[in-house]
Amino acid sequence: MTKTDLLIIGAGPAGCSAAVYAARSGLQTIIAGGAMPGGQLLQTNDIENYAGFIQPISGYELMDNMHKQCKRLGVEITTDDIVKLEGEKPPFTLTASGGKQYQATAVVIAAGARARWLGVQGEEKLKGRGISACATCDGFFFKGKEVVVVGGGNTAFEDALFLAQICPKVTLVHRREGFRADAVTVQKVKNTPNISLMLNCVVDEVLGEESVCAVVLRNVLTQEKTRLACAGVFVAVGAVAQTAWLEGSSVEMDASGLIKTDEKQRTNIDGIFAAGDCTESEFRQAVVAAGSGAKAGIGAAAFVNLHR
Repeated sequence: MTKTDLLIIGAGPAGCSAAVYAARSGLQTIIAGGAMPGGQLLQTNDIENYAGFIQPISGYELMDNMHKQCKRLGVEITTDDIVKLEGEKPPFTLTASGGKQYQATAVVIAAGARARWLGVQGEEKLKGRGISACATCDGFFFKGKEVVVVGGGNTAFEDALFLAQICPKVTLVHRREGFRADAVTVQKVKNTPNISLMLNCVVDEVLGEESVCAVVLRNVLTQEKTRLACAGVFVAVGAVAQTAWLEGSSVEMDASGLIKTDEKQRTNIDGIFAAGDCTESEFRQAVVAAGSGAKAGIGAAAFVNLHR
């Protein structure tokens, strides 16, 4: 059993930010980052909307910098994958997939979320080479190019509006005629001349060798297939919070698996905090996750110091 003041689950922006604040407050801090510490940012080639970087930085480099910063402050980062959390008051017991156990006075859950992908041919091969799940992150790199957005909710429609400002043509593909997006947002899209809607259609395949060059669309009513040339595909069909392992614990979550927190990132259990994409689905930005992680780290430090 490894004992520590604070165990952080997740080594993305939220987890690292929490660790920086906790370590600087004198807490013995361990991050259980899983097999590939760094979260979704590892799949992002260039980031230029994270404050403080004049030139774009790769997601890998940004996370590498954060991990080095944590280690410089004395934080231990492991590749343990936490699969179980027990306890409703400190100390909490956490179990990794290999059976290793931790005992912590406080816990920050920053497990993140993963994009829900289409699962079609060509998608896996071209992720990061024309296929993205974040228009805000990657849209700028498609300036002047024709792109496709897939989805029917607010995220998809907002992505389409964002991309329409920099792309000559945006095609929004949705499998039905009805939308989950707000009526006002839908109307804005319909009023934007360089956005076209392909309804009752799904993406059957993404084409390209080194990068995306087209998609194959299938009409779900007629089964007719068409080829649509494009340089990018933005998938906006939702995200899945990485919280399934919390089922059976006392941590409260909503129906979609997002952890419920207050404005200070506190969960329903004293001493357990949560931050980042496993707590909210609206923004999904690295800087937002880092901010919530800072709050969680500050709160965890205050909690541990109160219980010493």
